[in-house]
Amino acid sequence: MSEYRGKAVILLSGGLDSATLMAIAREDGYQCYAISFDYGQRHGCELDAAAIVAQRNAAEEHKVIHLNLDDIGGSALTDQSLDVPTTPGEGIPITYVPARNTVFLSIALGWAEVVDADRIYIGVNAVDYSGYPDCRPEYIDAFQQLATLATKRGVQGQPISIEAPLQQLSKGEIVTLGTRLKVDYSLTISCYNPAPGGEACRVCDACRLREQGFIDAGIDDPTRYQQSD
Repeated sequence: MSEYRGKAVILLSGGLDSATLMAIAREDGYQCYAISFDYGQRHGCELDAAAIVAQRNAAEEHKVIHLNLDDIGGSALTDQSLDVPTTPGEGIPITYVPARNTVFLSIALGWAEVVDADRIYIGVNAVDYSGYPDCRPEYIDAFQQLATLATKRGVQGQPISIEAPLQQLSKGEIVTLGTRLKVDYSLTISCYNPAPGGEACRVCDACRLREQGFIDAGIDDPTRYQQSD
């Protein structure tokens, strides 16, 4: 890890991208304050993975925020009556959770002010992503403006920086980077519809992108799948 540079809040889902994100923040020299969200998602086992990743990376604190985004529904990840797609589609997929990143970043921003963090790390990706509008560079730029305008630190000239270091990387490049940073991907869960024990379905968007990432990186895939080839 580099020389200590301050504190950072890490949005930690328990998936491949966020585990890589936490390793990057540590490499950058930041004390990590991990934040995860129990928002009514069908894949709640990811929170167990997030707890393990936070512990293995010596997080200063791991906070789990309880929300009920399933109360508004509108996504296959929060509404059990909607099926998770098993084939690629066009447009914004049904796995998009309305306003999720805006809600998550807003709460992370508040906690960053409380712990006096200089940065918030979020693992959005605009290359190998499923078409979510709140993963685009324009969205992160807009939220940075909001963070500067809406916080005490921003008004006082010390705005909290919104960092999205994975934004322009392919999934293969993320896997390669994380492997260099010694991320244990066997601890992570990316699947949108995993089995109760955390085994991945292999057919949802998240599984397909993850599996292809390991193939492109030329690195053995440690993911536990529900079925084998």
